[in-house]
Amino acid sequence: MAVQAIAVFDIDGVIRDVGGSYRRALADTVEHFTQGAYRPSPQDIDALKAEGIWNNDWEGSQELVYRYFEQQGQGRSQFDLNYDTLVDFFQRRYRGPNLDDPSQWTGYISQEPVLITPDYFESLTQHHVAWGFFSGATRGSATYILEERLGLHQPKLVAMEDAPGKPDPTGLLAVAAALGSGTNVVPILYIGDTVADMQTIQKAQQQRPEHHWLGVGILPPHVSASDAKYIAGYTRSLMDAGAHIVLPALAALTPACIQQLIAQAGYSSRQSG
Repeated sequence: MAVQAIAVFDIDGVIRDVGGSYRRALADTVEHFTQGAYRPSPQDIDALKAEGIWNNDWEGSQELVYRYFEQQGQGRSQFDLNYDTLVDFFQRRYRGPNLDDPSQWTGYISQEPVLITPDYFESLTQHHVAWGFFSGATRGSATYILEERLGLHQPKLVAMEDAPGKPDPTGLLAVAAALGSGTNVVPILYIGDTVADMQTIQKAQQQRPEHHWLGVGILPPHVSASDAKYIAGYTRSLMDAGAHIVLPALAALTPACIQQLIAQAGYSSRQSG
């Protein structure tokens, strides 16, 4: 039977918990380059990402460093912050000292909890849902989690090096095309945990209006573990950015849930769950 839908997944916060890895490396980096004066909280990082333009954690780290010194009365032009040096520090925290050999990575990446099982993707395939990944993570990092940790065999993937950063939809469109959207007009879901992810699917809708695009928000683990007020606020930010539904974890996006979303003609019924 032909593909009935396409599901494209973000990775960080959806497939793996990066609260103790990417986000920890971001906080370490900001703390280091502010000489220990400022370490952003998880809420600080969420607030930055809610702006919708800081999907790249290296750039987000740099921005928080700049903002700290601006608050101290220093202009950006006055502060000598070398971006390559910042990236190297971040990567050594995240990957460990052996940056280019995944088999030797001992940094935070080696401790990332996986949030889904390979059986999930097999279930999608059995229900005629084609799937792939569009992530702002580096290809090495994304491949590490998808192939080494999850055991997926060469999944369709567009990573940081392959396309402009979100909310530019180029990478999402490329994955969808590789999964068959060029020959079939089928519903396409993009599943992510940030405002930038939801904005990406809105821009994809503008560029490829012949398809039915559905934004699925996933609460990252650090949000799901928060109080009800924080969960509600985070959910609202995703809905306001264009999510059609917000779920507490990826496992809740079952094939039946996907079919229900598709059946909602005109996307008239947005909901959180």
